[in-house]
Amino acid sequence: MKGTIDMEFQQEYQAGLSLIEKELSGCFIETGCSERLWEAMRYSLLAGGKRIRPILTLKFCQAVCGEMEPALDYACAVEMLHTYSLIHDDMPCMDNDDLRRGKPTCHRKYGEWLALLAGDALQTAAFEHIAGSRRTGAEANGRACGVLAGAAGAGGMCAGQYLDMVDEGRTRNLEQLIQVHTLKTSALLKAACLLGLTASSKEPSAEQWAAAERYAQELGLAFQIRDDMLDVQSTTEELGKPVGSDTDNGKVTFATVYSLEECARLVEEHTRLAEESVAGAFEDGEFLCLLAKSLAFRKK
Repeated sequence: MKGTIDMEFQQEYQAGLSLIEKELSGCFIETGCSERLWEAMRYSLLAGGKRIRPILTLKFCQAVCGEMEPALDYACAVEMLHTYSLIHDDMPCMDNDDLRRGKPTCHRKYGEWLALLAGDALQTAAFEHIAGSRRTGAEANGRACGVLAGAAGAGGMCAGQYLDMVDEGRTRNLEQLIQVHTLKTSALLKAACLLGLTASSKEPSAEQWAAAERYAQELGLAFQIRDDMLDVQSTTEELGKPVGSDTDNGKVTFATVYSLEECARLVEEHTRLAEESVAGAFEDGEFLCLLAKSLAFRKK
């Protein structure tokens, strides 16, 4: 029975992934005076990855109205924004990483100034993609832009990255670590979930809005703790990115503050809370529960 459930989950995941990859592959293919810029944007955007955030957007939409297609533009937009954040995060002034998803990072391949512009262009393209969506109405598009902007700016990812950088080498307690990653990781995951509800052709209930927020908060923490564990447990070849870079940069992570056993316990706790948040709010929340579990026990 478990094998059947796992297979169905993988099939559902692949169906959503195929939609996303097909849509993203049609982006930024024009040529002209800025052809090299567009090439750098596509290089990072189409480098693969789990596409967790756009998958969440599609599946939360489907959980309410029964279909994923209305949320496809929003899903691509959230991946564009995520990719911009990775490009900037990898740069020498931030984490100074050479590999991302098994390939040279954008600044290593194209140079720092072009990587910076590619990230900037992907950020603005995300909002353009939402604002111009014909799959949803103008009112929904406006609300969706607000959701994404709130997650990306000085009250979201940028604030989390600021705290992560300014606190390098300092001791953090659990509360402070949660604050950093609520902003840096959970904020965009929450936006991804809420964008799915915003795109739905059926109005979500107040309970579903609240459940999506709780799910994203808990999923984000479980995801980040697991990520910190992999940074000390895995290899560069397995992850497709440098391991140990957080330690080398003097960053305080869950895995440097707590034992791996305690980290594993925290991952299980936050994953359980994520599952509980959606189990009763959506008629078919099984995929979202299985997604949380798959991320909690992932190897890369």
